[in-house]
Amino acid sequence: MELLVVGGTGFIGTHLCAELHDRGHEVTAMSRSPDDGGVPEGVEATAGDVTTYDSIEPAFEGVDAVVNLVALSPLFRPSGGDEMHYRIHRDGTENVVAAAEKHGVDRLVQLSALGADPDGETAYIRAKGQGEDIVRSSSLEWVILRPSVVFGDGGEFIPYTKQLAPAYLTPLPGGGKTRFQPIWIGDLAPMIADAATEDEHAGEIYELGGPEALTLASIAKLAHAADGRPVNVLPIPMAVAGAGLKALGSVPESVLDSLPGVPRMGGDQYRSLQFDNTTDENDVAAFGVDSGTLRTVSDYLSIDD
Repeated sequence: MELLVVGGTGFIGTHLCAELHDRGHEVTAMSRSPDDGGVPEGVEATAGDVTTYDSIEPAFEGVDAVVNLVALSPLFRPSGGDEMHYRIHRDGTENVVAAAEKHGVDRLVQLSALGADPDGETAYIRAKGQGEDIVRSSSLEWVILRPSVVFGDGGEFIPYTKQLAPAYLTPLPGGGKTRFQPIWIGDLAPMIADAATEDEHAGEIYELGGPEALTLASIAKLAHAADGRPVNVLPIPMAVAGAGLKALGSVPESVLDSLPGVPRMGGDQYRSLQFDNTTDENDVAAFGVDSGTLRTVSDYLSIDD
């Protein structure tokens, strides 16, 4: 098959492109600033910005399936403000769908997020939900994947956790009780590849998570234990954490740029810590996978449970 991976040079994209290429498919990775050295050997790179339709449309010619991975991180306030979530996840998806429809692409795989909801609590969740609506209302054969946080080499989740929850004395909103279901990129990439290439997944929405639900505090302890450092959680009332994060969100980007080590966070990051990032029913079985065989965070970090 001829596959186009939009956002193919990012963390998930490079692993997916390698997986698809290893299966014998012809793969093109699209990004705003492609670097042939940043994609797996045998994978082509092409330039395209999902916010500009004319820049992406030609690459859809002759493509059998498209995987749309382009996304901004929900973990940090994006450069340009929360409005960027709508530009990328909603408007960008609209451009991808339009280009795919124009060129008669057989299938679109949309990487969404757990909790995606047009009326959700954060700009990220709302924009992801609006993107899903655009995909479902298209004329394309589609598959929607909603993973929990993804970890692995090159991923941001473990470094983010260490930044948000420093070692030794560790202040955490609500004591770090927010739960996540981290899934390893080495387990997720084959599922995305299956969704793009196997007919049985057409028209399905899958929630995907790892083998265990972990609190933010427990993930922080694992992440720092890998460096031989302890974590002693100091619970911060959610109202206090919310006030602090909202205040941080009002700091101009130019000021944040001059303060290394200060995370780009705001009100949406506070709101996201108020609900769990876990599956209702883990759908990995739809890809022939037993959730008990998935890689754990502790195994990835080489920590004995």
